Amino acid sequence: MLPLEGIRVLDLSQIMAGPFCAMVLADLGADVIKIEKPNGGDDSRQMGPFVNGESACYFQINRNKRGVCLDLKSEEGLSLFYELVKTADILIENFRPGVTKSLKIDYETLHEINPGLVYGSISGYGQTGPYAHKGGFDLIAQGMTGLMAMTGYPDKPPAKAGVAVYDIGAGLTAAYGVLAAYIQKQRTGVGQHVDVSLAEAGLPWYAWEAAAFFGAGELPKRTGSRHRVSAPYQAYRTRDGYVVLGCANQRNWEKFCRQVVDRPEWIDDPRFRTNSDRARHADDLEVLIEEVFATADSAHWLERCEAAGVPAGPIYTLEDVVRDPHYLARDMVVEVEHPVIGRMKMFGIPTKYSDEQPTVRRAAPLLGQHTDEVLAELGLTDAQRQALRDKGIVR
Repeated sequence: MLPLEGIRVLDLSQIMAGPFCAMVLADLGADVIKIEKPNGGDDSRQMGPFVNGESACYFQINRNKRGVCLDLKSEEGLSLFYELVKTADILIENFRPGVTKSLKIDYETLHEINPGLVYGSISGYGQTGPYAHKGGFDLIAQGMTGLMAMTGYPDKPPAKAGVAVYDIGAGLTAAYGVLAAYIQKQRTGVGQHVDVSLAEAGLPWYAWEAAAFFGAGELPKRTGSRHRVSAPYQAYRTRDGYVVLGCANQRNWEKFCRQVVDRPEWIDDPRFRTNSDRARHADDLEVLIEEVFATADSAHWLERCEAAGVPAGPIYTLEDVVRDPHYLARDMVVEVEHPVIGRMKMFGIPTKYSDEQPTVRRAAPLLGQHTDEVLAELGLTDAQRQALRDKGIVR
């Protein structure tokens, strides 16, 4: 039995943050019903690349869900939605604050229908505050939270992270937020509103940066691949490319000097005696390490680091990632059958359990694929469902 089996989630969200949150819950066994508008559905369905006309983006972030098309702007569609709310434990939405009230699907309205419902909202800036009315995107959050000011190299313009860290971070924050509220609901019988903001979700991740700013008044600067307080801890050039090296403590540093590069004299060099010394002289250290690393290929240095027990690794492309035997052995690359796309790969489920292991049980749904199935569970007859289709209320 999967951890969230028996829990029903209504997913009203679209694009990335909300759908990622709902996908995490679905991966762990929840019955996630994704509700989309009949005309086009989730906006990510229009985002390429496309395979046989279906969005690969949508495919990657909506697995293990059932898909229902429902016109929430119609009286009959809203009535059906309310019936689904009565059966739900958790709801995820990412409308801009105020939109839900105009649609009559806000927390207060749905709490009256189902007092036990845990209602999760993901928005750009949260449900309150001066910016609550603004739309939010991952890129804007990366800019407004200081991330771009400290990402990239000192002599280059600010850079964003390579992936949508705030979208995914908000989705994960919402996932543990609604699950904690659901656990509380098990004790009290009453649900609550969980408010998550893209712009706030990543701020608690700034541990080292917050230490520098609040502890010493230092504004974190762009450091490329370097760590802020540890060295050597960055990417270094070799004869044929780059490797990343992580000597975050004195023991690893000394093993690196003696066993990897055969430079024991570095240990007693006043510039490099302590971690703080090495961080202050990271420029000098980089020159010395890359002079040695330039004499051999990356594979050679990785082998020596492995033998010495010094943390190091290659810099992979995604093509390298999906071929790595470790990720393959842990089912982090899986192939899924889709009724239109056919077989396509995606990254697997990172949470491993000693009991039943979560798997990809369903490909992302076609638009409205499970509408009949879900409405039948609500007790609607074939004729009633056909009448709704004829009116365009469901698809």
